[in-house]
Amino acid sequence: MNARETAIRVFSNELNGTSLETKGDEEMSPTYIITPLGTKINRILIAGVLTEKENVGSDDEPMWKARIQDVNGSFFLNVGRYQPEAAAVMADLDTPSFIAVIGKVKTYSPEPGKTYVTIRPERICEIDEYTRNVWILESAKCMWDRLNMVKKALSNPDAGANDLVSLGFTSVEAESMIMALDHYGTPESSKYLKTIQSALRLLLPDKDVDFGIPGDLGDLPDEIEDVKPSSSSNDTGITAVEKEDLILQFIEELDVGGKGAPRDQIDRMAESEGISSTEVEEISDALMDKGLIYEPNLGFLRKI
Repeated sequence: MNARETAIRVFSNELNGTSLETKGDEEMSPTYIITPLGTKINRILIAGVLTEKENVGSDDEPMWKARIQDVNGSFFLNVGRYQPEAAAVMADLDTPSFIAVIGKVKTYSPEPGKTYVTIRPERICEIDEYTRNVWILESAKCMWDRLNMVKKALSNPDAGANDLVSLGFTSVEAESMIMALDHYGTPESSKYLKTIQSALRLLLPDKDVDFGIPGDLGDLPDEIEDVKPSSSSNDTGITAVEKEDLILQFIEELDVGGKGAPRDQIDRMAESEGISSTEVEEISDALMDKGLIYEPNLGFLRKI
């Protein structure tokens, strides 16, 4: 059995600016999109406010179209008979409400020169504002990292894939970045930097705080820690290995009935040990990469 593609966190303006789709040469190869920042995506994890939903099918065979608002744009969903669990959840959701979605991305072009990206959900669940805010913070960090990768690639304009690998890119990242720059050219960095600033402002009571985020790639620092207003984690004196062991222990304790441990309860237990929600997210990703845990449903974790 092939491993499932990692669900990528991405803001709507990066996704909706995408017009490049690629597929492997082998039969049944998965389809990917490549965004203007060189992000290669098959599956996506998004969160935001469900602002619109409409059943354009019938009561017997519903086909839901929905809009989810994130920091400064919208995602668009199509949910039909091939996603029965997601369709059932969508039918019961009210607008507005906070939701999270894992799904496959697909482009379509209704006319020459027009390309749209839609999401076909695998999982949909209602979440709280706190969980949405964690997604915003993680997505902002991911976009920051991508912008730094673009900056690095543009600083080496004649570099091939192997050259980018030697600069710290993975082979997939190197190939995707080259394809993105060939297809889109140099991205309009200012709009992505404004998105990051909007995301961070949304998370703070003072919406007008100046983070010192530069206007373009030329002044971009390598680390987001240089511009974020405060650290999101505490120095607890616990080693990384001990933190992983604690998270595994929490998952095991909270997994009642074999359905998995709720992420919000894991966060609360971890916070009592001085481990922030951002660290929990990073540790969970690392444990999944090691094959020690998996996500049976959106918002739940189980030990393997």
